[in-house]
Amino acid sequence: MTPPLRPVGPVNLSGRFAPLDAELIALLRVLRHEDWARPTACARWNVKDIAAHLLDGNVRRLSFQRDGMSAKPDVPIDEYADLVRYLNRLNAEWVTASRRISPPLLIDLLEHTGSQVSRLFAELDPEGSAIFPVAWAGEARSANWFDIAREYTERWLHQQQIRDAVGAPGLTSREWLHPVLDVFLRALPHRYRDVAAPPRTGLHVAIEGPAGGDWTLRRGPAGWVLYAGASRASTRVHMDQDTAWRLFSKGLVPSKSRGRVRIEGDQALGAGVLDALAIMA
Repeated sequence: MTPPLRPVGPVNLSGRFAPLDAELIALLRVLRHEDWARPTACARWNVKDIAAHLLDGNVRRLSFQRDGMSAKPDVPIDEYADLVRYLNRLNAEWVTASRRISPPLLIDLLEHTGSQVSRLFAELDPEGSAIFPVAWAGEARSANWFDIAREYTERWLHQQQIRDAVGAPGLTSREWLHPVLDVFLRALPHRYRDVAAPPRTGLHVAIEGPAGGDWTLRRGPAGWVLYAGASRASTRVHMDQDTAWRLFSKGLVPSKSRGRVRIEGDQALGAGVLDALAIMA
């Protein structure tokens, strides 16, 4: 008997930052000089640039959220594209300036600020109002738990990009990757917001592998709702866990994912999964 579907709810990932940071620091400490210059999946960024970007995230988070410094943008933000351009500019400015930081100092700064961010997240009320909404999910206001979960996915993703670049084993066991996939799938209701369908139309997403799982997107009276669990939906999208995280983070373009994804049923309905993004892009 198929278990009943349940709407996805809050996830508490605040306790996962210290272990994730420990893995990052351990990795960076054993990199060779040439490893820091290796290219990554992030266009124009090498390994050192991604590490610097992670430091930027720590510094911004502590400055704006813990210390109360204004996070108001210095340019008008009228639409999603404006926000993406603004964030891309901030990221580029920091990475450029950080090229004057040595790898040993960068590691020390990551370790020092990372522990403070972990404490900050642990002290926040999960249901309180987040300082940053999860815009890729279409939210203008988010709860802290969702902002923290989004932050976990970004940190996991950038560490994975470093691991890919230097040939280190990935953090792809269930304890690391399943929370990432579960959060990434929450981009689907916003992706399908303009897709018309009869009530109770379902789309089952099956992600195979130890870190995978089943999710169902179903059309309700007020829009699409994401549920945890498998269903008898007439449209099913199958992919493995490696394909899933790369697809939702723009590491695999839809045109090159067709051979790694199987859609059963309504091809047009299922194809929307291929261009859903759970990053700011």
